[in-house]
Amino acid sequence: MEVYGILSTILFYISLPFYFAERVIHKKSAGWKEKFGNSVPPFKDEKVIMLHGVSVGEVIALENLAKKIKETFPDYKLVVTTGTKTGQDIAHKKYEHIADFITYFPFDIPHCADKFLDNINPSVVLIAETELWPVFAYKCHKRNIPILIINGRISDSTYKSYKLASPFFKEVFKNFMAVYAQSSEDRDKYVSIGMPADKTEIMGNLKFDVKRKDADIEIGQKDYRVIIAGSTHKGEDEIVLKTFKKLKSEFPDIKLLLAPRHPNRVPSILPLLDKSEISYGKRSANDIFTEKDIIILDTLGELGKMYSICHFAFIGGSFNHTGGHNPLEAVVYNKPAISGPDVHNFKDIYSILGKTNAGTVVKTPAEFYLTSKKLLQNNDFYIQACKDCENVFTSQQGALDFVINKLQNILH
Repeated sequence: MEVYGILSTILFYISLPFYFAERVIHKKSAGWKEKFGNSVPPFKDEKVIMLHGVSVGEVIALENLAKKIKETFPDYKLVVTTGTKTGQDIAHKKYEHIADFITYFPFDIPHCADKFLDNINPSVVLIAETELWPVFAYKCHKRNIPILIINGRISDSTYKSYKLASPFFKEVFKNFMAVYAQSSEDRDKYVSIGMPADKTEIMGNLKFDVKRKDADIEIGQKDYRVIIAGSTHKGEDEIVLKTFKKLKSEFPDIKLLLAPRHPNRVPSILPLLDKSEISYGKRSANDIFTEKDIIILDTLGELGKMYSICHFAFIGGSFNHTGGHNPLEAVVYNKPAISGPDVHNFKDIYSILGKTNAGTVVKTPAEFYLTSKKLLQNNDFYIQACKDCENVFTSQQGALDFVINKLQNILH
């Protein structure tokens, strides 16, 4: 590993001019000082738990764990690191009142890792999902700092390349205390590339540790089947309204709750509703389904609990290249979720949901219509899809408590 550290340093400095040139050209100045290890927390001589998620998906997945860590270990400072600017932005937004310090993960070369560890001096390091960072792990091991992979997963494409270098990764894994994988398949992948089987366990998936929100809702939904179009973006409302109008002619008992991701888009949606010639109202005006076929959810903070009343949900941001939104907000209530083709922000979740009928990714508006029709028309199919939602959660939950228990064993 010492040889690897020397080689990585040489290659790093050879590529450094190109790195700076790229950042100047694309005006990417954020984080470069911190990535050299110059992360100075606003505290000194404190016990620290370090939590790393490389980018947006990992940072979002770690939020509930971060809250639980602060609750369970009040004597420890929580340092959260990311590897990307978007990850930093989300971390500062979501962890503002949770983390004691948010910064960038250092470059994986010896002096950057050493400087970072000198400044932070963590008692334990938790690395989320796929990140390995050979030099950083080696430096932690040399300092007797436990470093663990949590929520671990390896994609099929990554596994193929890792497998070719398994002798190298066998050495890398000597520096890790443990790997806690999302599934038996992921565990087997880690073992096959060099992680000792007795240091590898299945923990489930942190992203499935979603709690149901209190849902005492009455908007006249009792005698109807409500479809929710949640977190829609520009261009998706037209698809939803066209699909709903077609379905309404076949299934008169259905209603639509249309929830734009940004409520300030409501004025631009109203002409579309007028054109559809379907009766509509607004949540802010206390309109109800006994009087309207469509209700616009133009209030803040209610969408999560609204999923409890739906028959099934369309999750927006997936027909317009946004990358989708979290389908688990609906699935946690045992309600099937449908998304358009672009779900790259939640692809690992959909890869799990897609093995059943709990979550369906459709390629076109026509497929959206056909999938919706099947959920409305085929009751046996619908009941099984709802059971699939429940079964997926049952198989995946418990990850948060698993990690906390492991931390308690390490820190106490």
